Amino acid sequence: MGTISCVSNFIFLSKNSISSSSLPFFKKPIPIFQSFNFSSSSLQVSASSTSGKAMVGENDLLIVGPGVLGRLVAEKWREEHPGCQIYGQTVTTDHHNELISLGINPFLKETKTDQKFPYVIFCAPPSKTPDYAGDIRLAALSWNGEGSFVFTSSSAPYDCNDNGPCDEDTPTVPIGRSPRTDALLKAEKVVLEFDGCVVRLAGLYKMDRGAHFYWLHKGTVDARPDHILNLIHYEDAASLSVTILKKKLRGRIFLGCDNHPLSRQEVMDLVDKSGKFDKKFQGFTCTSDPLGKKLNNSNTRKELGWEPKYPSFAHFLGVSE
Repeated sequence: MGTISCVSNFIFLSKNSISSSSLPFFKKPIPIFQSFNFSSSSLQVSASSTSGKAMVGENDLLIVGPGVLGRLVAEKWREEHPGCQIYGQTVTTDHHNELISLGINPFLKETKTDQKFPYVIFCAPPSKTPDYAGDIRLAALSWNGEGSFVFTSSSAPYDCNDNGPCDEDTPTVPIGRSPRTDALLKAEKVVLEFDGCVVRLAGLYKMDRGAHFYWLHKGTVDARPDHILNLIHYEDAASLSVTILKKKLRGRIFLGCDNHPLSRQEVMDLVDKSGKFDKKFQGFTCTSDPLGKKLNNSNTRKELGWEPKYPSFAHFLGVSE
């Protein structure tokens, strides 16, 4: 069968036949060994076999970057497609046991396989790789073209920094102005070349994650208080992504936001008003950095028939606006 080495406490293998192409894509994994004591911190697999590939179902989903957002996508996708198999591609094995406990079959990015999936979503951030567009191209090559390929991008490329209105049709920042937007736009270009869809997401948040939480723990922030922010709850970003996946659309760009832009100061005033946090924010101290934009995704909502669970940050916190 080949050789297997790992440093995890468990290794999971299929009850069925295993080949080099099917090993990461197991069904109903069962523990067959209980303890390993190797010095390496990675799971490595090398095998050679001429046996057949693992079957990929018509609703199976590959999530590249199954972090906070990717795991919520998995949860919502399984609600829509009970019995489907969900796979998670990662760069390390650090969270593989967690993913397995959530019903996500993990495998390393470096794992060689010719498996292709009907549904693929890329949720990994650009900060984790030196070649973001290249990674997205590899993900696109794992799509069989039958269902959907979706990339969760950012609203950052929209060229607006005067707190003015911005929607799906607003022009983007020219290539060359910013390394951050360059990376996103080049990645989006790859997605569209493969006829996949892009969803540009506003600032993601939940109770213990997001701009408000970061600022709260810093106490004082060197940024201007009147800069407009746009937000979308992680659950709503996941439900929007799943909606796009289900529609089987091609070559489209959508926008994800709650349509309730807030200044930085308004965000932190709501945090204080909610009484849900122990810490007290001290304030913003800068007056000269760029302003933001006021996102509106009414076109996306109308076309997809989608509405957020949390229509505003204030609604999420349970306070009046």
